[in-house]
Amino acid sequence: MKPLTAAKKLGIYLPAAPEEFQRNALTHAEFSELQHNPPQWLTDLRATGPHPRPEVARKLGITVAALKRNDMDRPLTTAEIKDLLADQPEWLRKARTTLAEERAAAAAREATTADEGIPDEG
Repeated sequence: MKPLTAAKKLGIYLPAAPEEFQRNALTHAEFSELQHNPPQWLTDLRATGPHPRPEVARKLGITVAALKRNDMDRPLTTAEIKDLLADQPEWLRKARTTLAEERAAAAAREATTADEGIPDEG
């Protein structure tokens, strides 16, 4: 497995990983070992970052597109993410609200579709 693929699957920012990890491909067994018994560098990187865009978006409760639209399309540390969440700029509040509303609407549509498939007992 290429280092970039492994980094994506592990949810880490590749340039922040040790050089040895960045340069060398992993076997399936090595990747599995990283997942099930992460070394200290991986544990630290997951805890403090910097985090890749998808992880930043997930932690902020927004989409990657919202990050891009607001010039935040870059890796952020856990501390930077916490600071943004503690003192949310208007764009972040709006993006969080929009995503929450979209998810609620999707859940309601899914529930309605599921209800339509269930025979009425009356």
